[in-house]
Amino acid sequence: MIPFALYVAIFAIAFIVASQIAKRRALQDYTSLKTVTFGDESAVRPNRAAGVVSILTIFLLWGMFTGSALLPGFLHAPGPFEGTARFTYTAQAEDGRRDDAAVTVLVHKREVEVDAPEVTPGDGFAKDDGVKVAQWRNVLIAVDKNDDIRKRDGAQVVAIDGQPISPGASVKVDGGTVSLSDKGTPNFQPANGWQMEPLYLPAPEAVWTRMLKIADEGFRNTSLLGHLGWSLFRVVAGFVCGAIIGIPLGYAMGLSNWFRGWFDPIVEFMRPVPPLALIPLVIIWAGIGEVGKIILLFLAALWIMAIAARSGVSGVKISKVHAAYSLGASKWQIMRYVIIPNSLPEIFTGARVAMGVCWGTVVAAELVAAEKGAGMMIMVASKFQNTDIVIMGIVLIGIIGFGIDMLMRYAERLLVPWKGKG
Repeated sequence: MIPFALYVAIFAIAFIVASQIAKRRALQDYTSLKTVTFGDESAVRPNRAAGVVSILTIFLLWGMFTGSALLPGFLHAPGPFEGTARFTYTAQAEDGRRDDAAVTVLVHKREVEVDAPEVTPGDGFAKDDGVKVAQWRNVLIAVDKNDDIRKRDGAQVVAIDGQPISPGASVKVDGGTVSLSDKGTPNFQPANGWQMEPLYLPAPEAVWTRMLKIADEGFRNTSLLGHLGWSLFRVVAGFVCGAIIGIPLGYAMGLSNWFRGWFDPIVEFMRPVPPLALIPLVIIWAGIGEVGKIILLFLAALWIMAIAARSGVSGVKISKVHAAYSLGASKWQIMRYVIIPNSLPEIFTGARVAMGVCWGTVVAAELVAAEKGAGMMIMVASKFQNTDIVIMGIVLIGIIGFGIDMLMRYAERLLVPWKGKG
């Protein structure tokens, strides 16, 4: 919740500052000359500064909550406790006698090997103890192991730092929390702070270092570009096959009552079925080779492209069709000069959605006995808890997907310049 709150705060501040700057500059471009801009899609252009600030904000929060060395220390969120923590426990014997003893806990980084601190036992039947524990971990402390009166003799821990405690309860101490197990053994949990454990979210530089290493050495006998290339090939092949069949199917459903009645139940039935649910069926039909993976991606794109083409045909203004007929146009000419041009914006939108779904499905598709691919790399890394490789794969898939989306937007501007202009 804290990172989300910070993100919202940065967004609000950046929006207010950008709005004030825009008012003062009052740029005289095509959009500013329009009398109506709110609600006009053609008047909306991405603010490049907002995009840059958005990306920087994500990396800033990533670095803050992972203790990244790329950021100065004052920008780091409070990290996990590191150092020496001490607390006292009160042991009570069966005859009611009580004695206090101190426990010294050395909290160290996970990747650093240290020895437990040496302490002198002290006087009394309860003896002082020294233990070690790694950050983000906890340790059960058998405090009675060196006591003169042990748990088996009837002794039990009744207080921590002077505060009464019972099994299942906890007490805050310097550097962490001490809880008492059901069997009466103290359990020390160091304070975690706000930063994420590297096992769950490594710092940006750790991900970058791992990417450079895999780019140089490869991953499971295949280069990084080889893995990404195989995933890209599968996505493009599945998407192209889905578009080749889906677009004509959508046009037919939009132009023919018979085709609409015949295929509409099938399309509407398959549309909400997630591609992942089809994996077992695809394995039975096509096996675990490349054909099965491409078929799965084909099915992920097919219904989206069919619906996009059908929606594009349905969105053509009937006044344009009537005008073409009044000028003596044939059905083919209406198809060529009215329906196709006016449906292309919807088809491009569907294509962008379908491409995103295919990239999301390729990870699952490569679970099916794949030896190469970004999805395979992510899944194998997750089994060995190599979170840096998982994040690296996700980032690379996102970058490639974003690049393809940018290319499709550029192609749309070139091929459909009339979009949003009536």
